[in-house]
Amino acid sequence: LCPTVPFGRAHGSSCAHRGELRHAKRIVVKLGSAVVTRGDECGLALGRLASIVEQVAMLQNQGKEMMIVTSGAVAFGKQRLRHEILLSQSVRQALHSGHNQLKDMSLPVLEARACAAAGQSGLMALYEAMFTQYSTCTAQVLVTNLDFHDDQKRQNLNSTLQELLRMNIVPIINTNDAVVPPPEPNSDLQGVNVISIKDNDSLAARLAVEMKADLLIALSDVEGLYNSPPGTDDAKLIDIFYPGDQQSITYGTKSRVGLGGMEAKVKAALWALQGGTSVVIANGTDPKVTGHVITDIVEGKKVGTFFSEVKPAGPTVEQQTEMARDSGRNLASLHPDQRSEIICHLAELLTERKDEILAANKMDMDLAVSQLPAAMLKRLSLSAAKLNSLAIGLRQIAVAAQDSVGRVLRRTRVAHNLELEQITVPIGVLLVIFEARPDCLPQVSALAIASGNALLLKGGKEAVQLITMSHTREEVEDLCRLDKMIDLIIPRGSSQLVRNIQRAAKGIPVLGHSEGICHVYVDTDASVDKVIKIVRDSKCDYPAACNAMETLLIHRDILRTPLFDQIIDMLRTERVKIHAGPRFASYLTFSPSEAQSLRTEYSDLECCMEVVDSMQEAVDHIHKYGSSHTDVIVTENEDTAEQFLQQLDSACVFWNASSRFADGYRFGLGAEVGISTARIHARGPVGLEGLLTTKWVLRGDGHTAADFSEHGTMKYLHENLPVTQPLAGQRDSN
Repeated sequence: LCPTVPFGRAHGSSCAHRGELRHAKRIVVKLGSAVVTRGDECGLALGRLASIVEQVAMLQNQGKEMMIVTSGAVAFGKQRLRHEILLSQSVRQALHSGHNQLKDMSLPVLEARACAAAGQSGLMALYEAMFTQYSTCTAQVLVTNLDFHDDQKRQNLNSTLQELLRMNIVPIINTNDAVVPPPEPNSDLQGVNVISIKDNDSLAARLAVEMKADLLIALSDVEGLYNSPPGTDDAKLIDIFYPGDQQSITYGTKSRVGLGGMEAKVKAALWALQGGTSVVIANGTDPKVTGHVITDIVEGKKVGTFFSEVKPAGPTVEQQTEMARDSGRNLASLHPDQRSEIICHLAELLTERKDEILAANKMDMDLAVSQLPAAMLKRLSLSAAKLNSLAIGLRQIAVAAQDSVGRVLRRTRVAHNLELEQITVPIGVLLVIFEARPDCLPQVSALAIASGNALLLKGGKEAVQLITMSHTREEVEDLCRLDKMIDLIIPRGSSQLVRNIQRAAKGIPVLGHSEGICHVYVDTDASVDKVIKIVRDSKCDYPAACNAMETLLIHRDILRTPLFDQIIDMLRTERVKIHAGPRFASYLTFSPSEAQSLRTEYSDLECCMEVVDSMQEAVDHIHKYGSSHTDVIVTENEDTAEQFLQQLDSACVFWNASSRFADGYRFGLGAEVGISTARIHARGPVGLEGLLTTKWVLRGDGHTAADFSEHGTMKYLHENLPVTQPLAGQRDSN
């Protein structure tokens, strides 16, 4: 590589973040030898090439200027020459012996330059045929490194490529392997079955800089750059590589084909980066990602290793997560009194710094008033009363923290001097992503401290004064991919936020509810006063909340009764817009607007009203259209209520109580990290208990499994012991 950047470059600097790659206009795609060739190193990997061609053509048709630097001529030529040699030897054997019986024939060593000469035309014909399927024209350009040393040749090359790009043609550039010098001695090219492919890494880098490309994508047979050879213990893929980090890398062996190896790729990438071209090294051979690796990179997704000259001031997302895990283990080892003391201190700070917090929240509100809907503005708003409630909730959590972590749930004497315990332990590292909910910050922090969990908090762009991290979608997606470091994701916000996180999470459980479609069923035996109070509170107290009523189910016998008229009058007084379900609409001459869907979460002063014939039909309706969040029956008939409570499969089921009671604070949990409608782990408002899991602890005295089997019969005692009795006392009693 040249030690200096070629002259004539003035298009700007490289991208600082992956998200900027989507704005790349001119892109060079370098296809390494291992990407283009088959595993037997004789012939081309046609399936991979077809996928790559499709992606390049798609980007070209979107207005990008695409260039390809390709290997493969030697492999294609080797395949052709082998076929010709075998055919020729077969004919000679047949003529010599007079019959078609073939003797042992050995293939001669195929010289790489001859293979390249025989394969270049076929390789280009293949590319042309593939690109033709997408109405994309191609042109072949053969170069050697010597062409860059002559100014006239460089200018001619530049002019040719510029004209091809202007005409919307994809240049396919290859080293002219038919005339290149022989490979360096003592290289890895030894043996008959190894293809000698001239290094295209430096060519791709030099071409990208010379053509002022915005992005160079170098596809290889590895995921990207690792801090040590891939496959070794503790080898980690490097997401972003910065100039100056070379000392932290230990390079391994080169690929099965090619001359460069990863060290050559890094040198070429850094050279291109210095010239203002962004670089990504990624895997072009994995069948799971080959079909979208190029487009994923251009879209800014976390693929391969991204080279950047801008090093962030603070730790990366991965580093923050590792620090959180280490800190969480220290937190879990604290005495319960110490964790309680920390939480009480947080509660005191909420009171002491009330004016500062409210002033910061006012700044958020002023910025958000023209950008957010009224429902989200209400979530974002803080008040002195809300801060006071938060402080009370935190003190409740501090009390609960006294006996949370390490609590014995079960103690069993398995055999003499062999005792088993099941105890509560933290889940691990929690990632909580919240939008427009500043009160979430102290609540979740206190619950994490009480349960001994490490905590990563990611605020939305609405709470700009509370969280200083950036708010890019890529950052959230990066967090959701850290399945080896994050144990549980808890989204706090809209149903759309929850769905987005569920889609982005890669192997990490997500605790949340997709929607809060809560129902209130008014039975024929309902009390008038209770109905009006419960329906008003469920819908009107805080319509933006996930536990607000969205559908009101009315027993058919209540229609055209004074109770029905009072319900309608109350909703009109509260300015609630009613959408009629299909059956309700059929009973009315002049009905409200018909509901577009019975599965709508309005999150506003709107609700759907529908008619049912019985309690059982109400249950069936909720099972069909509800979201398993919170559902209510209003009735004075105890038998009907009990059937409703038993049959309905929702996280929260209430009798003669507002749906707004589905809240961690109202449940006496002090606070909640969210409401879960999942079937596994916690359901409903998730407080301190929902952030704990268990582990088994076995204390023995030299026991082995063989001690407990005799003729296939287990001799376990399995004597359940009181969990309140100290283990030491149990041992003494033995």
